Amino acid sequence: MNENKKRFEALLTETGRQGVGNVLAELAAVGFHEAPASTRFHGAYPGGLLEHSLKVYEEAMLIRDAQLRLKPDVAARLPSDSIAIVALLHDVCKADIYNPVQKRKKNAAGAWESYNGYGVDYSGFPLGHGEKSVIRLLRWGLEMKDDEIIAIRWHMSGFDLAFQSPEILNNYGAASDKCPLLAVLRAADGLASHILGT
Repeated sequence: MNENKKRFEALLTETGRQGVGNVLAELAAVGFHEAPASTRFHGAYPGGLLEHSLKVYEEAMLIRDAQLRLKPDVAARLPSDSIAIVALLHDVCKADIYNPVQKRKKNAAGAWESYNGYGVDYSGFPLGHGEKSVIRLLRWGLEMKDDEIIAIRWHMSGFDLAFQSPEILNNYGAASDKCPLLAVLRAADGLASHILGT
């Protein structure tokens, strides 16, 4: 077992949550540990999804610690077990949507060349990004707090909100106001993706 997988499993197990064992088994079955995090952006390589999830966890814990120094009374709203749940599991929807494909691009000399890449296929369980992750986790028996469900559901924020109905935009606004865990997850996911490149 590689070090990333060991660490991921240990962090989830430390939450003490009911259903973690089954979630770990289901993640292994859908290829979570070997999956890329994207087709061509952050973590677009085997194991990229696992690495991305761990980086989001690290960023989220740093953000949590900084917020607690600035505003200690928010500690009850940002428990470390919730940080682990949302950071490590926010993208379980990606575990089985990327398929190896041959792609083509122009090299430095302007000639076309083939390279190994990933295609994406959402047809197996076609739901939105956050919703699919939440539904999978609940079906797999994970005990989840409301704030964790909200944070995972809405963590894609702007990417999911383009061209949405006023009702969905209002729900997103209410989730943002109600759930500081959502702000932490959004920030950590963005930092891991765009600064750390995983």
